[in-house]
Amino acid sequence: MKILIDADGCPVVDSAIRLAKQHEKEVIILCDTSHVFERENARTITVSKGADSVDFVLVNMVQKGDLVITQDYGLAAMCLAKGAVPLNQNGLIYTNDNIDSLLLARHTAKKIRNAGGRLKGSAKRTCEQDEAFTNALSSLLSSTPS
Repeated sequence: MKILIDADGCPVVDSAIRLAKQHEKEVIILCDTSHVFERENARTITVSKGADSVDFVLVNMVQKGDLVITQDYGLAAMCLAKGAVPLNQNGLIYTNDNIDSLLLARHTAKKIRNAGGRLKGSAKRTCEQDEAFTNALSSLLSSTPS
């Protein structure tokens, strides 16, 4: 089992690496050329810029049982289909029970934006979100055989 991180815009890269090291798990950071991620205890794969270029490389690498950290619902759905366990930066574990409603919400928001509507942006990241992520990843790592 390895941890793959969709690192473009991911606020929990360092926390994930720290926890993975404690559990002796491999971490692979994936980003495009507009971001630079070089971290100790992690391997970085940098791909060309392009719509969803990181997502396609990641989904081609992921294997059953891997953990994937992403805030992209579409990528999470593809990882679920491959038997991986996707987790978002706020500690939400994507499952077959919640992914459809998340994808529908994303589609609805896109329709509103395409029609000229505006949606409220994300609020500033909180300590509670960091803690929820840490707790969820710790739990997943503790329940996974070495």
